[in-house]
Amino acid sequence: SAGILVFLLFDILEHATGPVEDAINAIRDSHHGYGHLAAIASVYAGGIAVGLMGLLYVSRMWRRRRSPASLGPGAMAVAEADEARAREHELLHLGMSIALGIGLHNFSEGLAIGQAAHTNKVSLALLLVIGFALHNATEGFGIIGPLAAGNIRASWKWLGIAGLIGGGPTFLGTLLGTTVTSDLVFVGFLALAAGAILYVIGELFASGRKLTWDWMLWGILAGFLIGLATDMILVAAGA
Repeated sequence: SAGILVFLLFDILEHATGPVEDAINAIRDSHHGYGHLAAIASVYAGGIAVGLMGLLYVSRMWRRRRSPASLGPGAMAVAEADEARAREHELLHLGMSIALGIGLHNFSEGLAIGQAAHTNKVSLALLLVIGFALHNATEGFGIIGPLAAGNIRASWKWLGIAGLIGGGPTFLGTLLGTTVTSDLVFVGFLALAAGAILYVIGELFASGRKLTWDWMLWGILAGFLIGLATDMILVAAGA
């Protein structure tokens, strides 16, 4: 999971930084557009901050709401059961956080599809749909990875909700992209996704300390290469 998300973070930041660099180049060439640069840079920095710190404080609130351990006869057994349930809920929460970060990223992909269709580039839009579908298939491993590592079996309801959160924004972004073309919206959602995924990567590294460092690094490498391979397929297809 961590390896896929590390690659995804690099990919997101690359695409989010592009419009900011374009705004800087526009000022250098024409000495105009300072307002646009200030706006897009603020959206970029603010999106990362909200995505990162927002998940941090939501997670803290969620942990505070967990019930304390019971005391009295049989408290040890009850405490162990409570700890197991808390661990399960924590991993489910982490998986859903990953789905949220991926969903924000996929919203921007939907924008790209919608904008291609809006400019009558139907063949490009179709290519993007196929390419993103192949690329996003690997993101499911990122969502379910923490659960598999913790030997947690998610319910079909949880899987359905995670699928909607992770994949549904692609459809919503496509709808918006057919009517709105805005660098600010594009950068904003990518920045939110980057912040959220950065938080999740930190959580995964913390959880991964229970494994050996060798296994942790091999897992990161494998996930990164899987993400890179699917991205190269997109590049080869001309998407």
